[in-house]
Amino acid sequence: MNAAYLSLGSNIGNRLEHLKQAVRLLHEHPAVKVKKVSSIYETEPLGLTEQAKFLNIAVELETSLGAVELLSACQSIENKLGRMRKIRWGPRTVDLDILLYNEQSIQTEDLIVPHLRMQERAFVLVPLVEINSEVKNPVTGSLYREEPAMEEEGVILWKPIQNAGEFLQQD
Repeated sequence: MNAAYLSLGSNIGNRLEHLKQAVRLLHEHPAVKVKKVSSIYETEPLGLTEQAKFLNIAVELETSLGAVELLSACQSIENKLGRMRKIRWGPRTVDLDILLYNEQSIQTEDLIVPHLRMQERAFVLVPLVEINSEVKNPVTGSLYREEPAMEEEGVILWKPIQNAGEFLQQD
């Protein structure tokens, strides 16, 4: 089995419901087991700032899918939940990004792992480190919890989550 970490974000419509549906669809995939879900954080948009705030979470998965197959599954979930790719860094119903896959460094035309610039983005690191404080950058070997971006402000705890089951059950 493979270990993977994903970052999920939403800033259109019922943001919480979009995140829950995405995690539920991941969980229902026959080759994926959702092991952990972080608390929910609210953050300002990056890049195009004239849009609503995001809700962000991180999830830890166990999967028999290869990295490219997992990317395909994530994109399928995004499409199912109405993701439109019209504007770079624009508003979205849901965004699923593969942050880490095992301890591998992967570079294909469609997938780069570890995710580019994740170490610079508190909205990615804070939820990730919450679910695994020992997770390391597979390229540098440094702990993500020690990245300077962890000290940035603007990542606000929106709702604490204790476990994946609780996240999927809540209204």
